[in-house]
Amino acid sequence: MLTSVRKGQSGNMSSAVFNGLNPQQREAVAYLDGPCLVLAGAGSGKTRVITQKTVHMIETGKYEAKHIAALTFTNKAAAEMRERISRMLPDSEDASLLTISTFHSLGVQILRQEYASLGMKPRFSILDSDDCFALIQDLSKKTDRKIIRDVQTGISLWKNAMVSPDMAMKSAVSEQDAYVARVYRNYAATLSAYQAVDFDDLIRLPVELFRQHPDIRDRWQRRLRYLLVDEYQDTNICQYELVKLLVTGPGKKPMFTAVGDDDQAIYAWRGATIENLNALQQDFPDLKVIRLEQNYRSSMRILQAANAVIGNNPKLFEKKLWSEHGLGDPVSAKMMPDEEQEAEQVVMQLSNRRFERRAKYSDFAILYRSNYQARVFETALRRENIPYTISGGQSFFSRAEIRDLIAYLRLIANLDDDPAFIRAITAPRRGVGEGTLRTLGTFAGQWQCSLFEAAYKGGVDAELPTRQLRPLREFCDFINHIEEQAGRPSTKGEPAAQLLDGLVKAIDYERYLYDAFDERTAKTKWQNVLEFTDWLKNKCCGGRQMDEPERTLLEVTQMVALMTMLEGKDGEQDAVHLSTLHAAKGLEFPHVFLVGVEEGLLPNTSHHTDDMPSELLAQRIQEERRLMYVGITRAQRTLQVSWCRKRHQAREIVDREPSRFIREMKLDEGDAVPKSEEVLTPKQRIAHLKALLNAKKA
Repeated sequence: MLTSVRKGQSGNMSSAVFNGLNPQQREAVAYLDGPCLVLAGAGSGKTRVITQKTVHMIETGKYEAKHIAALTFTNKAAAEMRERISRMLPDSEDASLLTISTFHSLGVQILRQEYASLGMKPRFSILDSDDCFALIQDLSKKTDRKIIRDVQTGISLWKNAMVSPDMAMKSAVSEQDAYVARVYRNYAATLSAYQAVDFDDLIRLPVELFRQHPDIRDRWQRRLRYLLVDEYQDTNICQYELVKLLVTGPGKKPMFTAVGDDDQAIYAWRGATIENLNALQQDFPDLKVIRLEQNYRSSMRILQAANAVIGNNPKLFEKKLWSEHGLGDPVSAKMMPDEEQEAEQVVMQLSNRRFERRAKYSDFAILYRSNYQARVFETALRRENIPYTISGGQSFFSRAEIRDLIAYLRLIANLDDDPAFIRAITAPRRGVGEGTLRTLGTFAGQWQCSLFEAAYKGGVDAELPTRQLRPLREFCDFINHIEEQAGRPSTKGEPAAQLLDGLVKAIDYERYLYDAFDERTAKTKWQNVLEFTDWLKNKCCGGRQMDEPERTLLEVTQMVALMTMLEGKDGEQDAVHLSTLHAAKGLEFPHVFLVGVEEGLLPNTSHHTDDMPSELLAQRIQEERRLMYVGITRAQRTLQVSWCRKRHQAREIVDREPSRFIREMKLDEGDAVPKSEEVLTPKQRIAHLKALLNAKKA
């Protein structure tokens, strides 16, 4: 439990901020003499170190809160840090002065303040992944979504590695590389014309800004004098460069704490590089390295299996997790006949353990390598009426057809919303192409106004011929008409339900779907649209009190914006957690089923080729091994690993082999149970449950 402290306490090791910390955690919190790397193993209390070190710096007067920044990778982690620190500083305003954010949020903050030095307008747009996908689709002249996604990924990796379009073109070794580099060049030019940035630019542009403007860099260094970086192993080249630019300079002693774990580096596919840990030692020779090896999460048997697996990877830093939680239950590795029976047996065992241990459904997690593996487990859970949630999949609000309609609602509510403008005018297209939008974006940038305002501004007709300007203004007139009908808060507009139907009909969205997709896909997407509009109507009419007036479309739009932000945050559900291993990182559960642990699945070798260099192949296997390590260390009390003897694959039944990682767990060297167990028949299952019930009654 966190202990609150009051200003004025001394900074010695007896201060309340050090209560409950082990010696290594205390050392990490107290060290303020230079750069520091805290190697925090899974479940070793890294968040506690970051939060209590922040409080320690404030309470001792070493740093003012406004000069401390803590950076992490998710809004959830940032919110947790802020909430913990606020509890420790209940009578202080210091918590509100801290910079606690994701890397990308800090990038937005920097760009919003320094936009002029980059030649940007103050209200520049931030395009999300779907908006960028649509733009790349236009520029690439491709319709295959996989090809477009591969191009998008390639551009993202180049940006994360600080590779410019010209550099990408010069380094191209194949026609495919050159093709992607050409799309990248046009993509960058279009974003610039739109006065827009993508997600990767939120880090890349501040790096370029600090490199080109030492005075701006110096100003931000004076503002952020101590940096704490969470999940450091997940940083890419660009993020590490931003860290270096913030903590180094002429006559400046680097002051930062990086907290990470090389054994949990599992995001190379999105540009993260474990080499940043090596670079840290080379760039900062005085780096203080502190290891956190005491695990507060898992039993020793689980940690023994984790240590055994990860011990097969080459080590940047030696460490071995240990725990005071005792040996705990044996870890089991079970062979299943096929994926259907694997799902059935896992669900049955889950039900039994919940009954035996008087546990909640939310105490259980089923973890797997790839999203498609969830289907059979969903079917088995539904068959037994067991509630579940899924992480790592697509939410309803993130579907392209839903985002298209939300773009119209956003634009109606705020005509200055440039990303919504771009999406709405291109879905469906209204005779306005990428060239028109690029010219409009350049014109808007010159006049420092939104794209919508630029379409009506004097002088735009000199930039765009009539054949391009006419459909542009027709679209804007249409939006103005809907906005007038929607009503502002001070006026009574038409009922939202009526306007929603009119909007969908006016843009002829159903026809657009059937023109753009095959009949089956279009039908599914149209049903999603109908479900979404019905949901909105219910919120407008059915979800209100009897004596309340029907909401206007503007009021509904504001509600939708809030709902999309809060989706999935309605509180903890008592439900089994289904998750990919990547999405489960950072989470923990009393009982874990790690399924589909087979060669070809985990490690995933689907992208391996015969001509792949052995060094690259070894690196990929090492990352898959780290993913296995992450899966094992999610478990607190029990862990069951399973694999299938046969599995359906592309309408065939193929033989499978247990993953090499099961052998590496060395379960036969301890009290664990490495053997497969008999699969129970339905009758045996009922008999077993009856026996459990009778035992409880006795």
